[in-house]
Amino acid sequence: MRPILSRLLPIALLLLLGGCVSRGIPEATGSDEQPSARAVLQRSAEAHGLIAFRQIDDLSVSYAGEWYGLVSKIQPTLIDADFRQGSQERIIFKGSLLIGQRHLGSKGSKQVIRRSDGVQVFYNDAPADDPEVLAAAALVADGYLMFLTGPFYFLDGNLSLEIGKNEDVEGRPCTTLIAVRRPGHGLSAEDRYQLFIDSENHLLRRLRFTMEGLESTRGAVAEVDFFDHKEIAGVTWPTRFYERLRKPIPNLPVHDWQLTGLDVNRGLNAADISGPAFSGKAVASARGID
Repeated sequence: MRPILSRLLPIALLLLLGGCVSRGIPEATGSDEQPSARAVLQRSAEAHGLIAFRQIDDLSVSYAGEWYGLVSKIQPTLIDADFRQGSQERIIFKGSLLIGQRHLGSKGSKQVIRRSDGVQVFYNDAPADDPEVLAAAALVADGYLMFLTGPFYFLDGNLSLEIGKNEDVEGRPCTTLIAVRRPGHGLSAEDRYQLFIDSENHLLRRLRFTMEGLESTRGAVAEVDFFDHKEIAGVTWPTRFYERLRKPIPNLPVHDWQLTGLDVNRGLNAADISGPAFSGKAVASARGID
């Protein structure tokens, strides 16, 4: 059992900081896709390289970054900072979507296998069955896919999509879209999203989202900003990501990380990324980004 102090600390922090005005996501006013909103999303996907993206059967990526200390205390299972300090990830798009993540940290390795119908987790090659650990891993795996693929992620599966209020991101004017997806990401029945799309070059600059797939994050809203876009294999990818919490603690820094490697179409198959460690064509590190 956790010490009483560690159980009370997140509550105390929320009470101390949560009194500030927080910013969530506007409620959707409809239950379908507005043609104007769909046109904005389609234009963004094309600006990011939709034609080239549709030629990708599998993707190998690597990340490195830094966690901010306070959030690790509030959400230790989700952040899992002792294991999630850098990662190699493999994604198979062809057929049924399959994601494999190998996180490394001071306490060793964490392997995640995310399928559409479930998730597996291995710590230092030993399986984990804690429901909270599994739900957090599914939330992270789906979230990183969403952050990397940006507008492509929202081309299918929206319950509703509509134009929101225009806002600036880092001084750049953006059109916003409000999306509702059912199911959401992770093990969520439903999540809401706000996409901030650059009005000039149509790149996705920010994504704001709920996190209903984990009991301890229900009601929370976070956002990720995207920087330093680079064209690789015909697709314009963000290579730096910055995450902050918006609700219940406004502007709380969460994570600052970089895309350090990316290559496409190795010919990965499910067996390569379905065990407690990568095998076959999944083993080699993602090709470094210049």
